[in-house]
Amino acid sequence: MKTLSLGYSPCPNDTFIFYALVHEKVPVEGFSFAERLEDVETLNRLASHNELDITKISFHAFAHLRDRYALLRSGGALGKGCGPLVVAREGLNKIDLRRRRVAIPGKLTTAFLLLRLYEPGVENIVVMPFDQILHSVQQGVVDIGLIIHESRFTYQQFRLQKILDLGDWWEQTTGHPIPLGGIIMRRSLYRELSQVMEEKIRESIRYAQTHPEEPRMYIRSHAAEMEESVTRQHIDLYVNEYSRDIGTAGEEAIRFLFAEAEKKGIVPRSRFDIF
Repeated sequence: MKTLSLGYSPCPNDTFIFYALVHEKVPVEGFSFAERLEDVETLNRLASHNELDITKISFHAFAHLRDRYALLRSGGALGKGCGPLVVAREGLNKIDLRRRRVAIPGKLTTAFLLLRLYEPGVENIVVMPFDQILHSVQQGVVDIGLIIHESRFTYQQFRLQKILDLGDWWEQTTGHPIPLGGIIMRRSLYRELSQVMEEKIRESIRYAQTHPEEPRMYIRSHAAEMEESVTRQHIDLYVNEYSRDIGTAGEEAIRFLFAEAEKKGIVPRSRFDIF
């Protein structure tokens, strides 16, 4: 039996999606999984060094890796009303992103790609784990925070204000849903496996949706934000129709994002398709 390395984040949407798959609730023949849970920027770096067979990844990072990895149609994070936010301390007005110190969750995150598309002149950045950004903005270590994941539900508890919704900007400007992250697989693995994996991920999602209480402890044991209501909001927002299949709208959104990033010289052009 072949063992495949499988990377995903400890965020509630990923642990919800992959719970049944890694706990053998979904039958898989011929191979097993060695899961590795890391924050998304760590997963981006691991994929960059070819250390994972299958992994969740930021679309920004995937744009650099199309020669080695192919996108799966299920398990990703796309949608509407779910993009990264830019926050600052209350009372801080007339924000100039080119001059302020901006905390970001990683240079290869899609959040940072969107910020650069919005404001190409942003340069004074400080990279830190996503779950440290709200504290850093609150304490004045940085002026502005680019936040993702469950932080979008909790920033007001830190007396911070939203100054920009990059997802809303993207949707209003392009008309596309926002592509945040996807599941990729090594191109060196046999192609038939991609279809098998796509279906197994869909089965894993269906299992979690029909047995919602079963994965709860697994999700809570890995979530940075332990409040049940926040965990539920997170799953409801990020596990959606695009998680089961990116569909035509999702595919068009990803291609458009890559084309815009290539046009501005943020990511290299590639002769490889996304699939």
